[in-house]
Amino acid sequence: MINLTDIPQLARSAGRLAEITRVLAKYGLADALARLDNRFVRRWTADTKLGRISSHSREARIRLVLTELGTTFIKFGQVLSTRRDLIGPALGDELAQLQSSVPSDPFELTRATVETELGKPLEELFASFEPEPLASASIGQVHKATLRDGRNVAVKVQHPDILRKVTDDLAILAELAKLAEQYLSEFRVYRPIAVVAEFERVLTRELDFRRELRHLQLFRQAFAKDPCVRFPEPFPAFSRERVLTMELFEGIPFSKPDLIKTAGGNFADLARRGAKAFLDMIFRDGLFHADPHPGNMLFLHPTEACPAGAIGLLDVGMVGRIEDRLRARIDAGVGAVLMKDAATVTELIVQVGDVPASFDPAALECEVAEQLSFYHGMPLEQFQLGTALDELTDAIRRYHVMLPPPLALLLRVLVMLEGTGRMLAPDFNLVELLEPYKKTGMLKKLSPRRALRRLMGAVSDWDDLIRAFPRQLHNVMQMFQRREIGVELSHRHLEPSVNRLVFGLMVSSLFVGSAMMWALKAEPLVYGVSGFGVLGCFASAALGYRLFRAIQHSGKLEERDWKK
Repeated sequence: MINLTDIPQLARSAGRLAEITRVLAKYGLADALARLDNRFVRRWTADTKLGRISSHSREARIRLVLTELGTTFIKFGQVLSTRRDLIGPALGDELAQLQSSVPSDPFELTRATVETELGKPLEELFASFEPEPLASASIGQVHKATLRDGRNVAVKVQHPDILRKVTDDLAILAELAKLAEQYLSEFRVYRPIAVVAEFERVLTRELDFRRELRHLQLFRQAFAKDPCVRFPEPFPAFSRERVLTMELFEGIPFSKPDLIKTAGGNFADLARRGAKAFLDMIFRDGLFHADPHPGNMLFLHPTEACPAGAIGLLDVGMVGRIEDRLRARIDAGVGAVLMKDAATVTELIVQVGDVPASFDPAALECEVAEQLSFYHGMPLEQFQLGTALDELTDAIRRYHVMLPPPLALLLRVLVMLEGTGRMLAPDFNLVELLEPYKKTGMLKKLSPRRALRRLMGAVSDWDDLIRAFPRQLHNVMQMFQRREIGVELSHRHLEPSVNRLVFGLMVSSLFVGSAMMWALKAEPLVYGVSGFGVLGCFASAALGYRLFRAIQHSGKLEERDWKK
């Protein structure tokens, strides 16, 4: 039995690890740790008088644990909520509710961070800066400020000690993932090491506000011609790794529909336009906002450019990207679903996913076929895309197929889009809005520009190959000379083929020799004809026929043919 305190990294974080264990025990989730080291759990939970909170489901208790453990674990839960292919729709829905609200930092700490990052006193940077934050989340807090030119901005400032906390928690998560994959067989199918590594990559990038600034620039460029979809304007001169300054939106979040109705918003129109904006990001741009919950979507008051009120989108720290190859497979998958082609859908899942060694494609194909048959021909008003995608991802999870992160994000975004749309308008249907994108996808496949781009890519690949070939060939020859390369031949079931070849050569030799004896009238002669020549020709003909029949029936000469 392994003792967790013997592991150096965990020992260095013993205090934090003790806190994690107590919280797990509090919510009745320490069973797995108990199997790693019973003494370890008993020692750090002995003073916990709180029993299991049995009134909540297991999924709810997991959410409560992550909330209580703070920043890193809240973010971990938010990332996990995008991996419904690993954790299932039930836990995914629960973790999607994770929202972080933490006490704000004293203003002096915030001032110090801003001045350190921007290199000037706060009074020189801004005409005004509100000491009280508008909001304080797990990574940072947002303050209202005014630039010297009079524009109102929101300044997002990272908490000063967040990097140290995240680093410690990531180290603990990485070690626990290794232990879980090594000692807890039921956790191996969830690939804990790979999931934690993906989370570390996502969180590390989210801690760098320069990435969010770049995302804002890209989204604003993509929607520059649409005044009804707005992203805050970033200000690079007032932004750094831990400080992000952007345009301040005065709007009403979609999570407050009563206020939107009072302000004159049309729920059905907002649901349709909001969903269309996200579908444009996905299928037109290949770069999409990965967290479309109602709190990140604002109803902006009507203007002359957008009389119905624009939609403002916030918090673009997490985005999804769809490259051309994945997009082509998504298009193929949509076509296969329309044709009820379960075999192609299953094949595409295998192509894009990471499948275990014990994967049974036939069983998954049967399940996909059953789902396609159930939904095929269903009236549009009854069809719910979110439910169908949840069923598909649940099947993928049960067969332990791990989808690539961009595709998992995409499925989650589609589910959240339909949920947000139905919250505003109960009759909202995302499938109706998807119809034009199917046609657009087919036109893109036939687009000369796309064909030219693929041709240019192929030419570039061939050019690289031709340029590298002489050098690579030279390297291979040198390895041969240094005897660093050996050739080893192995074969399976070649004996029948070799026997057939040898037998054929013997029959051919017999026929040629006998024919020469016949032609030269080799003695003894019978009625003026060589006896051995005639006998040999007939024997070779009989043996040749036998060889032909053996090849025709089995492709080889059976051993019994030689024994007869």
